Amino acid sequence: MKTFGLYKKQKLCSTCAIEQLFSAGGADFSRLCYPLRIVARRNSRRSSDAPMAFLISVPKKRLRHAVDRVLMRRRVREAFRLNHHSYPLPEGERVDVAFVYVANGTTPYHAVENAVKRLLKGLAEHFGTHSSTTGSYDRQ
Repeated sequence: MKTFGLYKKQKLCSTCAIEQLFSAGGADFSRLCYPLRIVARRNSRRSSDAPMAFLISVPKKRLRHAVDRVLMRRRVREAFRLNHHSYPLPEGERVDVAFVYVANGTTPYHAVENAVKRLLKGLAEHFGTHSSTTGSYDRQ
């Protein structure tokens, strides 16, 4: 049976990595699936052995009350925890991922989970078919 835990090595904590992820031209993959947007970047220099390091951003501009921001952050984290095993990345791939909440109000869990599944599927397809050496897509 698979364990569905989240570990410290899966958190994106490095300020340098976060700045590179959100800098102009820093993201390799970005997609919107309401109520979330994902921004991802390949980071082979990360010391952690986790294939994916993630962070969740719920802007104060979108949700003014702290309890609402915490609620949505927990819903996104739970959806990620339960579903990131279903969409594995290729062996040896290291990816930094940011989930950014874009809705103006709270959203039910099932909508957040569906968005996380679609975003993780797109991320796995992008980094699974994208060749890291040639910079082109491998089509079959």
